[in-house]
Amino acid sequence: MIDGLNNLIEWVISILTPIGITEPVFQFMLVAALLGLSIYLTLHTGMFSLANAGFMAIGAYVSVILTQEFDQPLWVGILGGMIAAGIIAIPIGLPVLRLRDIYLAIATIGFSEVVRIILLNFDDIVSTVLTSLEGERVRFRLLNGGRGIRPIPKLTETWMLVLFLIAVMFMLDRLARSRLGRAMVAIRQDEKAAANMGINVVYVKTMAFVLGAVLAGAAGGFNAHLKGIITPADFDFTLIVDILAYAVLGGTTIWVGPVVGALVLRAMPEILRDLNQYRGVFNGLVLLLVIIYIPNGLINPAGWKRVWNRYFRRREPATQIIAESE
Repeated sequence: MIDGLNNLIEWVISILTPIGITEPVFQFMLVAALLGLSIYLTLHTGMFSLANAGFMAIGAYVSVILTQEFDQPLWVGILGGMIAAGIIAIPIGLPVLRLRDIYLAIATIGFSEVVRIILLNFDDIVSTVLTSLEGERVRFRLLNGGRGIRPIPKLTETWMLVLFLIAVMFMLDRLARSRLGRAMVAIRQDEKAAANMGINVVYVKTMAFVLGAVLAGAAGGFNAHLKGIITPADFDFTLIVDILAYAVLGGTTIWVGPVVGALVLRAMPEILRDLNQYRGVFNGLVLLLVIIYIPNGLINPAGWKRVWNRYFRRREPATQIIAESE
């Protein structure tokens, strides 16, 4: 099965290579798709949460520590990163999810920044605590501060990302048809009405938040064992904006949207490599046009229909309309 999947992947990459999509680029596109699905879960429930970068950092560091310091296989590291992100999401989500809209966004951005700062100063904090306990100077080195952890063996393979992404998409498709999925949609449309209908709003929102954190943690683990190095700077505000852009471009009405948005945005810099310094301008222009003309994203049939009817549908002359009415 894996050999057949690898052959299929090689065939796809051979088609994409002429436009600049090599296998490493394709791998990072798949990681971006996982991040897009992680933010889809919260946005689909009506929560403007931007904590995914923080959970990605947690998953990345935990998975690398498990594979590097404890000689565990990659799947153990990925699973450990997912569990760590999910456990931390519970105490964070319960109080934070009481906020709404921009206040929730600011709080979750703050969480991501707190995680980044802790990772940056973790060794110094532990060294200070151990020094005070031992009574003599102790140097603790695990995360290496701003230098990060390097080198990390490249254990992530393309077929792993493809299989994991397919499994996640299958589960999200099943989730959309489940009671929990319908409750998520009801909360997004009207939280008070959903509560009056007997839906446990706190439970559903917390579940969506935790599931999004678990996916972001998995993406962090795969990404760390793909890049070969992780530093706290990898999880700054730029990453937060990128993850949100995946959902904005693709749309959040269905789980396919963030996947398409992530693949497109991650591929565009390579496809437009000849534009050099103007690549960022083109990316921003595409996002701007989508927000203005298709506000619910690329995967939005109703939005495309409105654009067609407004700009491309042939309109009858006013004189003909008056004649028909008479």
